[in-house]
Amino acid sequence: MTEVKGLTYPAQLHEDILHEVPLNGTSKVLEIGIGMGQATMPFLDTGCLLTAVDPDERMTAVCEKVFGENSRFSVFTSRFEDFEDENDTFDLIYSASAFHEVEQEAGYTKAFALLKSGGTFVRFSNHSMRAIARPNLSAALQKLYSIYLPRTGTPRPYKEAQAQKRAEIALKYGFTDIACKRYYQTRVYTTEEFLDYLATDADHLEMSETKRTAFFNEIRKTLVRYGGSVTLYDTIDLQIAKKP
Repeated sequence: MTEVKGLTYPAQLHEDILHEVPLNGTSKVLEIGIGMGQATMPFLDTGCLLTAVDPDERMTAVCEKVFGENSRFSVFTSRFEDFEDENDTFDLIYSASAFHEVEQEAGYTKAFALLKSGGTFVRFSNHSMRAIARPNLSAALQKLYSIYLPRTGTPRPYKEAQAQKRAEIALKYGFTDIACKRYYQTRVYTTEEFLDYLATDADHLEMSETKRTAFFNEIRKTLVRYGGSVTLYDTIDLQIAKKP
């Protein structure tokens, strides 16, 4: 299992995608839900024309600053369901830890329409478990989440059958050549690094500032009590589908 510091995706994941979908300066790519741009650079590095959408203007503003000097990059503040472009346009459409926010039928139908024949739809996402090697810390953090952010639920191991079931959704909307794969990594954070990471997460950003401040203060006290660090154990699932 690879250890990484910040929120990122394994290099092997990008290599596998780009092996399946070789990109060059003529390729057109669409990213759904760019967020902070953690998955973007390996695709931009191919020289492709990359268009990104995200409904959160805070995220698109950050990405405009990070990638905006690249003339082959453009970003729009929009839900994917409302994004407009010509059909049969893109060689690759991908979404990193964001497609679950898109209404399923509208999302898959739109992605299928926007792709060229032979184009590829890719979705991947990160499933994290907190401090599973330290059950007391894990339980203490989960108790806080049950109070402050109960809709996130209790983290569970992400299994192969779940990845396969998610991959097969695309079959309902005309896609073929379905494939899926999982990757693993760990991330170790100090207390303040962990809070900085949480401050970029959509679920936490949606909280009121007062509630988020109180929540983060409780997390800070908990981590300090348990040694000042936390390890996240990530399972990243990848699904690939083709438009005939």
